[in-house]
Amino acid sequence: MIRRLLYRLVVMVVLVWLAGFVWFVHGVVQPVADPDSVTDAVVVLTGGSLRIDNGLALLAEGKAQKLFVSGVHQGVETGEVLRQVPGAPHGFECCIVLGHAADNTQGNALETAQWLQREGFHSIRLVTANYHMHRALLEFGRALPPDVRIIPNPVFPEGTKPDDLWSLRGTARLIVIEYVKYIGALARPLALPGPAMQGPK
Repeated sequence: MIRRLLYRLVVMVVLVWLAGFVWFVHGVVQPVADPDSVTDAVVVLTGGSLRIDNGLALLAEGKAQKLFVSGVHQGVETGEVLRQVPGAPHGFECCIVLGHAADNTQGNALETAQWLQREGFHSIRLVTANYHMHRALLEFGRALPPDVRIIPNPVFPEGTKPDDLWSLRGTARLIVIEYVKYIGALARPLALPGPAMQGPK
């Protein structure tokens, strides 16, 4: 009897995990749902290709007043960041702010929340990789006040577009790992309720 109950429990856990994974993958392949709205700021999370490029393009298009880049290494300045982006627009140095305190996604959210409060901003366009967006929205939803509007603006690094998602072994592995990280972030408050700026990415 106990073995049967355990078997049913294991099957239920596996089915829930798989259903959640299907939902997660569906979100990964979705394009930007709102490409036109203007926000107070564009927020870019470092850690992957094309993110800063995309954030700069949005700033140049007038989609926000300022660009906040969270999770920049200590000692790195705006000029150095711009030099790493081919074709970066000129004349926007005054509108770019770098955050150096965060070392993980939770830290990105906390660092951004503090900056938004200082600026008095109430809306952001959040730029990160498509596979990272679910976890970023989870952490930002926890850290930001409920009156702050968040527009997801995923970027699609090489190999993570819908047609390529399962054709590359490395990409498939990345999606599974990111889903596991998302579950960990979802469950974290049960064990570690306190916020943290630093930790594993």
